[in-house]
Amino acid sequence: MGKHQSVSVRQISRNRAEQVAYYRFLENENVTVGELIRSLSDHCILQVERKHVLAISDTSEINLQSHVGRLKAEGLGVVGNNTDVGFYIHPTLILDAENGFPLGISTVQLWTRDINHADKHERKYQKLPIFEKESYKWLRSATDTQQCLSAGDAKVVTHIADRESDLYEEFATVPNQNNHVLVRARQDRRLAGQTQSLYTYLNQQSSEGTYTVDVPADPRLGRTAREALLIVRRAVVKIQRPDKLNSQDYPASVTLYAVEAVEVNSPKGQEPIHWRLLTTHQVVCLEQALCVIRWYTWRWQIEQLFATLKTAGLNLEATQLESIAAIQRLTVLALSVAVQILQLIQGRDNPDLPATIAFSDEQQQCLSAIAPTIDGKTRLQQNPYPPHSLSWATWIIARLGGWSGYRSQKPPGIITLVRGLYQFESTFLGWKLALGLLVCTP
Repeated sequence: MGKHQSVSVRQISRNRAEQVAYYRFLENENVTVGELIRSLSDHCILQVERKHVLAISDTSEINLQSHVGRLKAEGLGVVGNNTDVGFYIHPTLILDAENGFPLGISTVQLWTRDINHADKHERKYQKLPIFEKESYKWLRSATDTQQCLSAGDAKVVTHIADRESDLYEEFATVPNQNNHVLVRARQDRRLAGQTQSLYTYLNQQSSEGTYTVDVPADPRLGRTAREALLIVRRAVVKIQRPDKLNSQDYPASVTLYAVEAVEVNSPKGQEPIHWRLLTTHQVVCLEQALCVIRWYTWRWQIEQLFATLKTAGLNLEATQLESIAAIQRLTVLALSVAVQILQLIQGRDNPDLPATIAFSDEQQQCLSAIAPTIDGKTRLQQNPYPPHSLSWATWIIARLGGWSGYRSQKPPGIITLVRGLYQFESTFLGWKLALGLLVCTP
């Protein structure tokens, strides 16, 4: 398959014969999920040399309940409500720590839960060692990402996640000279050598200053987009090992830097932002605290990745494939497209980024050939960006997706860029055939 494919088999096929070929590819047991994930990792390795990068992990479900009548029984599992069928994905999105630009995917985990998961969770889960729990996904992601990015000679890796990854095991095992953690606290932990708990101790610290962040809308939480003013506090804390953990396996305490960001004057009816962040990065001044907060705010990009993967863009859950194994293969392929969409969105107005981030040399040659045919007659409808910049390429893809080209109009979004990439992929294949660059085998 090509470097950049759309998620729908119908969309990426120009005719019925190609649809059949793609279905056979995805249903082929010799095409393993592991091989497809390694392909994602290999591409990511090329982007991280000598960079400080942010490795952002999170989990989402692929809900296939609407297809339950035709899905093959093998591999079926339940998702969040323990009733609907589907599976889980847990990717790690890599960003440039300097500007938050998405560079690729370092690793992906996929799994299913059996129908008795809820009962097992109630009776036994808390007593299991971490490597037998589903929450081990956080440590595994960190380990796999370290291996991937060390091969790419990344300078520093900061592993970022939301409250679910607030695990003492992660604080104790993941950090080293080149790897840091940054996690939003979920529990009010005991502090070694202190009578107060983490939350109380943080709240007692004096304010370091204020910080303004743009909060994206989230309909699930009833949250509207807004600019939030945050009061910032910081402290050095020594987290005490939980009693349930073996002293032979984990140290008695770990030293972390805590940053608290609390929203003041939140809109009526909106829950105020209240982040308590724990990190191994040194935070001894306001500037360092603000840097940590900025890195954490970029975590929203993995939420946008999931939105792009689903109904907001690629509509993965509407696939007509019939086996879980094939849908999982399609999911990994779709992740590469979703990352490219994120790159195009961020590259819309940044002419300093090269098109090579998202397009091969051959694809750029094809974009150059297309460019004159989609320029408008007036200057306002002509591509204003330097050739072979990511902004230049994004402008072309957006025009192919139906965007007007006027900068006064709303910038192209996910749906427009998905349509544009689909159109470009078809054009690119035709262009290669016309130039004799595509070798067809019987």
